[in-house]
Amino acid sequence: MVIARNVVGPKIRARRCQLKLTQAMLAARCRRLGWDISRETLAKIEAQFRWVSDFELLCLAMALNTTVSELLPSMDQASALLKKTFGKLATE
Repeated sequence: MVIARNVVGPKIRARRCQLKLTQAMLAARCRRLGWDISRETLAKIEAQFRWVSDFELLCLAMALNTTVSELLPSMDQASALLKKTFGKLATE
C-alpha cells in the first residue's frame, strides 16, 4: 500500500496545467528562484512520491504565482485526509 508523501502534488499539477506550463518550464522557474530542481523531481512531487519541505513549497507557490494556502487542502478536506493517512500508517 503506497501512502502519499505530500498533500500538494495534485494542486501543483492542476495550477501548472492551468498556467499551461510543462514540468520542465516550472522546474526552470524554480531554478530561477534558487532551487535546483529537475523535471523528474517535480514529476515525483506531483505524483505524491516525494516529500516537499516548507522552503520548497514556498518556491513552488512563487513559481506558480499563487499562495501556499492555495496549494494546501481546505480545512474540510484536511480532516478526512489526515484520518485516511494516519489510519493507513497505523495498520502497517
